[in-house]
Amino acid sequence: MNKKILIVPGDGIGPEVTAVGKKVLDKIAEKFGHQFSYDEALIGHVAIEATGLPLPDETLTKMKASDAVLFGAVGHPKYDNDPSAKVRPEQGLLKMRKELGLYANLRPIKLFDELLDASSIKPEILKGADILFFRELTGDIYFGDKGRKNDGDTAYDVAEYSRYEVERIARKAFDAARTRNKKVCSVDKANVLETSRLWREVVQKIALEYPDVEIEHQFVDATAMLLIKDPKRFDVVVTANLFGDILTDEASQIAGSMGMLASASIGDGTGVYEPIHGSAHDITGKGVANPLASVLSAALLLDISFGLKAESEAVINAVDLVLKAGFRTRDIADASTPANMILGTEAMGAEVLSRI
Repeated sequence: MNKKILIVPGDGIGPEVTAVGKKVLDKIAEKFGHQFSYDEALIGHVAIEATGLPLPDETLTKMKASDAVLFGAVGHPKYDNDPSAKVRPEQGLLKMRKELGLYANLRPIKLFDELLDASSIKPEILKGADILFFRELTGDIYFGDKGRKNDGDTAYDVAEYSRYEVERIARKAFDAARTRNKKVCSVDKANVLETSRLWREVVQKIALEYPDVEIEHQFVDATAMLLIKDPKRFDVVVTANLFGDILTDEASQIAGSMGMLASASIGDGTGVYEPIHGSAHDITGKGVANPLASVLSAALLLDISFGLKAESEAVINAVDLVLKAGFRTRDIADASTPANMILGTEAMGAEVLSRI
């Protein structure tokens, strides 16, 4: 197989972790007889510094011409501390999703048994948890009208959904459930929000096309509670953009750390694969970032965009073996982890590579 992969490291620890993800893809190509060619492009703060734009046209063109994108992170404290900034790194992320039609964000929340103690949640509650989130990615409050009025003293953000936007993400969730435990939980706030009432109406209608799949509707606040109380009750969860953003970060604690969670943003064209953690400028350049989320994002890329399931499993199994051997980065280490088993970014990557 011959494929073109665009590496978009972005900001903060993005370049450090995507470098490891790329090495994993190279190792897979070597072991399985594939040929992957690479290009690189700018996004976020580094793109603003170089071009004045958070998503330069050149980057977007390269994305559209690639078979898949391995992405890092965007963000910088400079903008976090300046709410009045007109140009922000996150604008590049939102534009990328819109321009590439990335309407479905898949976030697998799967716990490696070796990390049961890395979470603050009791091991007996966590063991066996395996959730696949489908977060709608191009609608909702992030993309609606927003602004200020009354001399700047009043701010507004408009949440908006169209029927077709809910239909297409719902179908992806139901299709995925058929390959798993045949259960879908649709999360909304239909007791309060009109967008959620449309959401529930559409999901109920789509569910009729999947009589073999059990459908459950939950309010977002109840879901937030149940994710911590009983995560094993969930199989596939489908929800709107804002709710999905918040719930999947909460669910990262099921896996022990945001440094362990991969994601895939897909639509009808080029897919983008990225860890769910942010740019983490507090540890940038220190060589301590956990690269496993980027490694597992590369595994998703191989599976979803290229259909290489055996290759994807080889990556996941390598990560499992590294954890079984006792190696940890500092975010997933605990008091019982020997100091010599706590590795930096590159060393952890090397352990994974040696086991593929």
